[in-house]
Amino acid sequence: MLPKPVPNYSTINLCEHPPWVIASDDFNAAPLDLSLAGVRESNHDLFSKLEAVTEAKLRGQVFHDYLDVKFALHQWANYQGKARSSLRNSYLRFLRGWEVDSNSTAGAVLKSWVQSRFGIAPTYHRGILAMSDGEEDERFATDRMKGNTKTNNIFSQLDLLYEFCQYELRRRFPDDSTRLLYRGTNDPEEHPVISREDRGRSCVRLNNLVSFTADREKAWEFGSTVWETTVAHAKVIFFSGLLPDHLLHGEQEYLVVGGNYRVRELLY
Repeated sequence: MLPKPVPNYSTINLCEHPPWVIASDDFNAAPLDLSLAGVRESNHDLFSKLEAVTEAKLRGQVFHDYLDVKFALHQWANYQGKARSSLRNSYLRFLRGWEVDSNSTAGAVLKSWVQSRFGIAPTYHRGILAMSDGEEDERFATDRMKGNTKTNNIFSQLDLLYEFCQYELRRRFPDDSTRLLYRGTNDPEEHPVISREDRGRSCVRLNNLVSFTADREKAWEFGSTVWETTVAHAKVIFFSGLLPDHLLHGEQEYLVVGGNYRVRELLY
């Protein structure tokens, strides 16, 4: 039986499954395939080319070169003013911005993209968001608009990033559909608890976009509380190693669509 809709989830999205299914804690236990409508089909040439490339790092370069040409990212030096900044603010800059501060304008744009594609609204941006009756918190809306006005079709760039990430996960891990990941936090009480179980286990609601790491020890650097959880591959938007190191550095980070997660609190 499908889970019932919950507050702060849209009634529509661009996936084949409704938002409350994607955001449910059961999704990670029994993952379903996800795709963004029309993205793979309208970029058939890219994925056909990737099929012939055997080296993962080279596929990452092929992907970036494709976006570079499709969105004219390399031509920023030929323009001035808003056009110049729009081309420079590519998907890479937004990923870097998230790594520095998830509550920045880059973070707002990424959270907004998740909301528009997966139908899951953010719950935190510079503070707990009070979204009700379709009204958005001003601080989130302001950062989102600032970020969106300085880009060249950033949502379409992120659409392709997600589909490429899903392609790579299937190709690199054909027998797996989930990853065991870790998240460190200093404020676990800010995450609504859906249910509690024994032995430090609970179901918590995370923001619509969250960072995890595959390195258990690394997670302790980000908080005094560390959660272990199972994440469906279908909810992974980006992971370290997806792109060549010279494009974007990372330390086993996974950028994941949020919602309800069953977590186990670890002892150091």
